[in-house]
Amino acid sequence: MHRIETFIADNRLLDKSAPVIVGVSGGADSVALLHVLNRLGYSCIACHCNFNLRGEESLRDRNFTCDTVREWGVTFDEVSFDTLSYARENSLSIEMACRRLRYDWFEEKRRQYGAQAIAVAHHRDDSVETLLLNLVRGTGIAGLTSMRPRNGFVVRPFLPVSRQEIEAYLSEQHLLHVVDHTNLENLYVRNKIRLDVLPLLRTINPSVDRAIYTTMQNLREVERVYRDAIKRQQREVLVRKEGEVRISIDRLRLLPSPRAFLFELLSPCGFVPDQIDEIEAACDGESGRVFLAPEYRVVKDRSDLILIARDKEKEEVGADTDIVATIAEPEEVGSLLAGRLSYRCVDAGNYELPRDKSHACFDLDKLVFPLVIRHWRQGDRFRPFGMRGSRKLSDYFGDCKYSLIDKSQALLLCSGATILWILGERAADGYRITAETKRIIEFNYKK
Repeated sequence: MHRIETFIADNRLLDKSAPVIVGVSGGADSVALLHVLNRLGYSCIACHCNFNLRGEESLRDRNFTCDTVREWGVTFDEVSFDTLSYARENSLSIEMACRRLRYDWFEEKRRQYGAQAIAVAHHRDDSVETLLLNLVRGTGIAGLTSMRPRNGFVVRPFLPVSRQEIEAYLSEQHLLHVVDHTNLENLYVRNKIRLDVLPLLRTINPSVDRAIYTTMQNLREVERVYRDAIKRQQREVLVRKEGEVRISIDRLRLLPSPRAFLFELLSPCGFVPDQIDEIEAACDGESGRVFLAPEYRVVKDRSDLILIARDKEKEEVGADTDIVATIAEPEEVGSLLAGRLSYRCVDAGNYELPRDKSHACFDLDKLVFPLVIRHWRQGDRFRPFGMRGSRKLSDYFGDCKYSLIDKSQALLLCSGATILWILGERAADGYRITAETKRIIEFNYKK
């Protein structure tokens, strides 16, 4: 118990100022954790999740945990989940569904009780298993360092002790616990590592668990240096602009390991290693390649890679021709696009024309209503103010160095088939204010 107390203090995991949520399943690890923290004088709230996956055994675990916790004079809270339905509705594995349900509920309880942290019973053996699991699946340096003593509000006071030491403590204190029999079956990958892989490794090195754990601690020191280098590189390579991240390909090529940089930037966004390899290769290719993750998109555009959230752009550049908004009849004042586009109708007398790109003014009596705001379409033509003749909008975008993302987000104000204004950019020439203009409609667009 002294080792746990020292580990908590050294890593600043807990103090006595506020209660602690303790996840308690009724198994050996969680029973020992609650017992140790309670003896050390922490104010514990035991929280039990019933995932309803093992029939009567799930109910047995719940009843045992409730009785044990209350016998120790500790506050007990519980929840019951329909895990199978949740997993099916959210397209998750059972393991991932349990994890998400458990930690979401623990966080809810932490807020409810004003707790300082959520203590879980992961120990050294769990950490070793997680490292091997990450290696099997493929990982970066973070996966090689496995579990940490603290992750946000989640703390792991048992990381320095082994399962064998926990079982010895339970025996010494004459503490009962329940056994989840699914942990004894190699149905899941983690169980196969625990039941098959690690015993085989112990025939090579009986102290393999301690050796792997020591290696993880050493790698954490390496990771600190690595993270610091990545942060410095981000300042040199990345430009953040209005919801998108631009990666300068020229600067990326100067890095010692462009692939490592891309991995650290893109893997948290859902891009898998094979995609990251393709993205790196695309740096030497033509513009226009698009790479999709569930929530993000990377576009190769001239000398940049552009990272942007998929819900902030159309799925196909230039293909979405849906009308965004309309102005059926002119009113004295009005606003659209959640207030980003506003307009007013004024008399032409003594009117002073605004000169910035955020404003555009037209002869109201020349316009054909309804006015339409839409995305650009292939084949659109535009007559920029001050120029003779019309041009293809795609050529205009090219001359102005629009990226693929810029083009996908461009909005057009149209009167009939005529483009009046690229919102926030250039206005058309055909409906300008003249000496004969009687009424003016003035638009103001905030990007």
